[in-house]
Amino acid sequence: MKQKALKECEHYTAKYAECAAGRTLSIVWKCREQANQLNQCLHQYTNDSVLEKMKKEYMLQQDGKGSLRI
Repeated sequence: MKQKALKECEHYTAKYAECAAGRTLSIVWKCREQANQLNQCLHQYTNDSVLEKMKKEYMLQQDGKGSLRI
């Protein structure tokens, strides 16, 4: 789930990294907009409903594999 979220939000990750480059404490207020955009994007792929969907898909795959065994 995390890998998919990071892949889908690559653009926002790059924007945040670009803003954060060379900064220390000022990241908090200088990159707030980029951080919020990144968090919103990541949340689309890392919330409870996505997790439940992935669990169901995994269980269906496991059930399919079990029925093939003799």
